[in-house]
Amino acid sequence: MPNSPADPAGTGLDGLAGPDDLTGLDDLADLAVIGAGPAGTAAVNAAADLGLSCVLLDAGALPGGQFYRQPAPGLRAAEPQALHHHWPVFAGLLRRLERHRAAGRVRYLPGHHVWSVSGSAGQWRVHAVGGPEGDTALTVPARAVLCATGSHERQLPFPGWTLPGVVGAGGAQAMLKSGLVLPGRRVVVAGSGPLLLAVAVSLARAGAEVPLVAEASGYAGYARRPGALAANPGKLAEGAAHAAWLLRHRVRVRTRSAVVAAHGGDRVEAVTVARLDRDWRPVPGTGRTVACDALAVGHGLLPQLELALALGCRVRTLPDGSPALEVDAGQLTSVPGFWAAGESTGVGGAELALLEGELTARSVASALGRAQPGENPGRLRTLLRRRAALRGFAELMAERHRPGAGWADWLSADTEVCRCEEVTAQEVREAVDELGAGDVRTVKLLTRAGMGWCQGRMCGPAVARLAGGDSDPAGTRPLSCPVPMGLLAQGADD
Repeated sequence: MPNSPADPAGTGLDGLAGPDDLTGLDDLADLAVIGAGPAGTAAVNAAADLGLSCVLLDAGALPGGQFYRQPAPGLRAAEPQALHHHWPVFAGLLRRLERHRAAGRVRYLPGHHVWSVSGSAGQWRVHAVGGPEGDTALTVPARAVLCATGSHERQLPFPGWTLPGVVGAGGAQAMLKSGLVLPGRRVVVAGSGPLLLAVAVSLARAGAEVPLVAEASGYAGYARRPGALAANPGKLAEGAAHAAWLLRHRVRVRTRSAVVAAHGGDRVEAVTVARLDRDWRPVPGTGRTVACDALAVGHGLLPQLELALALGCRVRTLPDGSPALEVDAGQLTSVPGFWAAGESTGVGGAELALLEGELTARSVASALGRAQPGENPGRLRTLLRRRAALRGFAELMAERHRPGAGWADWLSADTEVCRCEEVTAQEVREAVDELGAGDVRTVKLLTRAGMGWCQGRMCGPAVARLAGGDSDPAGTRPLSCPVPMGLLAQGADD
């Protein structure tokens, strides 16, 4: 597709802006894909290649998910590829998607939040809300469903984390990618996980001063699994490139260190950074103050599982303690007719998500009797082998950056753990120590932690750990996003 002033990079984004005509959505599609990130986009393209009729629903205004988040068309970004890795892969996905859409093989519905999935294999109904006010109901019938809902950031609270200017590490990157803005001019990057290095490089390249990257874990432990590193030389090279760039530009990286407090009035003005012991407890006497006007902090990513859990899909526990969907070799969950790919099966990056999306399409086509004769078995073996290698590296990352139990020592009694309901660490601890709460649900009933607008996405991991566990997938609510009561009432009348 040739470049145009509205589409300077030749991605096809201008053609993909806006939903397709909703006429005819009552027809039973072969596959409904929830999420237009790398996994969902790869799956819908591969499924359409195999002759399946598909509907692609996504909450975003443009395809790409969090990894390939795009600037709004109105910003007229001249070089959006400068903010991304592997841009040609993404551009190719978009061109394929537009061709399938033009041919009628794919119906693309951006700006639609899927709040529930009902039915069973062969007769699924995907329920979504859309429209400018989020008050337009939509139901898509499909023979098979793919959950490619991605992930969200894990946040661990500390004194001052609610100050303006404190944002998620992924959130800072999203601001840059979609809004072309920086969270501040002098930004400390902190938390744990490989994302921190990428965020620091992106912010610094965009003009921010990054005085420090504080990594609560370390990188030396990766060497204990040489097999996983050898099987993924690209991952090792990417990490080394980020580290080398930061070194050249004099951005200091401190491992075994964390921001344990943020300070300021109307917004953050400085942070306290302390050394951590092996259990992530601050080492006394090591705290020092770093001036900044923004803090980008995050402790990895958590799979987004609400839709799948509401259907009863089985989960497994990842090495960092977080839950992920259990799938077979073809990405099929424990619920017949319901597949999952990408971060919902365990956070592993865009390359893994792309592979799992293609594997899902092949698996769905086979289940629906649409497998192509003479299909190249070598391609399938390559996909399975590469998926195993990438999944092994993902497990290594989760293991090396698992939050230590001592992080709770960062908290003061009045630190808000649940921001929405303003529940403090002391209130959660009293519920556990004095009132006998032993799980997230009981803590929620006693304190209202997790009952606010985010439905526990921000505070859930912290509350669970203060209650003595890692996570509580059973505590997920049946509606994955807010739904107007009027729409629910209409559904009941139907």
